[in-house]
Parts: sequence; C-alpha cells; structure tokens
Amino acid sequence: MTPVPPSSIPGVSRETLERLTCFANLLVRWTAKINLISPGDVPHLWERHILDSLQLAPLIEQGSHVTDLGSGGGFPGLIIAIAADADVTLVESDRRKATFLREASRATGCRTTIVNQRIEAAAVPPAPVVTARALANLSQLLTWTEKLVANDGYALFLKGQQAADELTNAERDWHMTVTNIPSRTSGGTILKISDIRRV
Repeated sequence: MTPVPPSSIPGVSRETLERLTCFANLLVRWTAKINLISPGDVPHLWERHILDSLQLAPLIEQGSHVTDLGSGGGFPGLIIAIAADADVTLVESDRRKATFLREASRATGCRTTIVNQRIEAAAVPPAPVVTARALANLSQLLTWTEKLVANDGYALFLKGQQAADELTNAERDWHMTVTNIPSRTSGGTILKISDIRRV
C-alpha cells in the first residue's frame, strides 16, 4: 500500500510535491524487491524519511552542487535534488540501490550523477555541500567528508539523539565549526559543519 502524500507542505510548490510523490511511489514499488527502507517504515515514509530529508533543502542554495554519501534509497540526496533543484552526486556502493537511484532520478527529472563505489574510493571533485543521513558516526563522516567538501563548503548531517556524544568524541581529532539545528521531524538534530580539519 502506497502511503498518501500530504495535501501540501509549507514552502514546497505543487510541482515539487508532485515530483516527491512520484519518487515515493517508485520507492515503495522497489522496496518490495530490495531493502531500500524497512517494510515497517512504508506507512510512515513521508514523515520518517521524506519530510526528514526535506529539512535540508532550505539550508542549500538553489542549484548548488551537493555530494550525498551513502545515498541508499535516496535520503537525503534525491530529496535535495528535487526540492533544492540541486546538482547532486549520489555515492552508493550497493549496485541494486544505485540502479534504483538512476531510475528515480530519471522518473523525477533530477540532475544527478550516481557513483556506484565505496565512499573512500569515490573519485569525485570537492563540492560546496556534503550531506549524509543515518550512515555512520560523526568521526567517520568527517574522515570521508574532509576530502570531498570544498575549502569554503560545509556538511549537513542528519543525526539522532546521540549527536552530542558523537560531537564530543569527534572533537578529540577534529577542529570544526558546528551549528546545531533542531530537527522538526524527530528528536534529533541537523549538524551544519564547516572549517573541517584534523587537530
């Protein structure tokens, strides 16, 4: 059963909502074949995944270039590509998920490049913005991001309730400038991180 999309989302145009709905319908169909999201999450797809990822769009300049790490089922990278009209490089090591990302990009008319490689092996140029969601602890994310973010760029990480602990651990090895933005869809936070360098 395909979850019903919201009738409207503040700050989101009707055209963008239609593209998000197209993406949601495709994801539900593919989830029956491959593990894009947990089957138990399907009824909550909009709240748990789409609206959660959508929080990043206002933090990214329209049309910007973004590198999304561990894109999986398209969160948050494809949502950003749709809502921020961004040019997004989606890095995903799983071949079947990469195939889904290509199909979803085509169906929704997104400007994306799908890189079907492990993050540490991905040869992509530094981007102004690097994003990730539900992927790894902060220290690991910073290790990957250091070479993938432009000198004056920043990272946006959707983190859960352990974000404060992860920050404390990461600060032992990393210098960074951090802005905490409370999540509107969960008890977690969005970490906006710039000036990333090893201590």
